[in-house]
Amino acid sequence: MSSRRRSRLPQAAVQTHIDAITHEGRGVARIEGKTVFIDGALPGETVTFHYHKQHRRYDEGRVEAVLEASPDRVEPRCPHFGLCGGCALQHMDPAAQVRAKQQVLLDDLRHIGDVAPDEILTPITGPVWGYRRKARLGVKHVPKKGGVLVGFREKGSPYLAALTTCEVLHPAVGQRIMVLRELMGRLRARDRIPQIEVAVDDADQVALVFRNLDPLDAGDQAILRDFGEDTGLQVWLQPAGPETITPLWPTSPPALTYGHPGYGTRVPFAPVDFFQVNTPINRAMVPRALSLLAVAPEHRVLDLFCGLGNFTLPLAGMAREVIGVEGDGAMVERARRNAVENGIDNTRYHAADLAADPGNAPWLSGPVDRVLLDPPRSGAREVLAPLARLGAERMVYVSCNPATLARDAGELVHQHGYRLVAAGVMDMFPHTAHVESMALFVRA
Repeated sequence: MSSRRRSRLPQAAVQTHIDAITHEGRGVARIEGKTVFIDGALPGETVTFHYHKQHRRYDEGRVEAVLEASPDRVEPRCPHFGLCGGCALQHMDPAAQVRAKQQVLLDDLRHIGDVAPDEILTPITGPVWGYRRKARLGVKHVPKKGGVLVGFREKGSPYLAALTTCEVLHPAVGQRIMVLRELMGRLRARDRIPQIEVAVDDADQVALVFRNLDPLDAGDQAILRDFGEDTGLQVWLQPAGPETITPLWPTSPPALTYGHPGYGTRVPFAPVDFFQVNTPINRAMVPRALSLLAVAPEHRVLDLFCGLGNFTLPLAGMAREVIGVEGDGAMVERARRNAVENGIDNTRYHAADLAADPGNAPWLSGPVDRVLLDPPRSGAREVLAPLARLGAERMVYVSCNPATLARDAGELVHQHGYRLVAAGVMDMFPHTAHVESMALFVRA
């Protein structure tokens, strides 16, 4: 934005009423016919705010003072809320956050997909603090801010926030932010480690993966090794891609695992693998999906975007056969091993690019009774038509992006003969604007 445009920004605080909230958690106001998105404002409030950006079609601002507060407003728990971009909704009561996310889902289904569910599922909720077991923390040596910073970016900025704690991360990490900052400050390679990946398993084993762009000298390795011994946290190094991770301490660490006790399955995973970050939500999500699928012992089930087997392994105890499909060949191989380790012999796995037309892929051969989809944010558009031709009676779609779920729901309903029977949200990421959801489609 040019300096001339910046000079046009009103300097005085402006009073307004907030009409709604965006998908990103910003208040929405209309001033002289123009939409203004206001950080820190909630629907129904009267606030004063300062403009900080102007655009042709909309403007942006930040709350200065709340004159009439919403009954849903609460005091943020984190001292860094408003600066750190990790959370957007700590000023909103958690129950109200869930209602807002449910409304985002329903609005997207209606406006994007032109569909509405016959039933709105009760939201799946769980603990709202210390829940996050997977994260990538940025690392940056910034002498002007007191040394090395560790954490998330500032809101709307490429710069790291100067965090001292994180209330949504698992406490073994979230309450050690300053410890990590001090640790990184002691390393000679502090300017060559841009990231620490965090993974915490069901047994609260913590793995920290330090992304070292250059080999670490003996002194730095000793510092990290001593840190691991003192804290009991696993320390790993990653000099290149995910396949290069190696343990520094202990040299043979116990495997990280998560499980579904109700199904008697456990899933081993590597510290850099994708897994669901919120254990209580995952343990409620899988049973709901399986219940909606209504799997019978004679059924053949197709599980697309299966990962390490989060749904595949529990499904295997209910169905005749489960076919898991995943794009990452290495992950598929680990999924096979996970099935063997769980004593499961009725699963089959295929590596396939599910963002491309599958053509006559082998996993599309033979009858399929049920389908489970758990795609990335881009959705599952490319596989919808081939799946519809299989004629499965029921399909459950687990989504991390309500917009692409709505798009795909519209195609399934309007082009492929399915009915949207049920949909609802899961609060996988409390205090953030992320909307996780689940939908059931039944052949009409």
